[in-house]
Amino acid sequence: MPTTLTLKNIPDAVYDRLKLSAEAHRRSMNSEAIVCLEAVLLPAKVAPTERLARARELRAALPKGKFRARDIDALKREGRS
Repeated sequence: MPTTLTLKNIPDAVYDRLKLSAEAHRRSMNSEAIVCLEAVLLPAKVAPTERLARARELRAALPKGKFRARDIDALKREGRS
């Protein structure tokens, strides 16, 4: 049976993001909060075969050759600037 939850002292930034997200998805604030909580607390289960297939797909998309640790670190930093 569903239960009622009251939230207090929600930071303004969190409230604003939730409101924008609710409007973008054409949901009430309550419904949007539930969807957000479900996404974090009840993540969709992915079958091991699906996860493995996705990993192989990603690996196949990588350039051929060996990756050195310094190259990997440089690529990670590249996306942070």
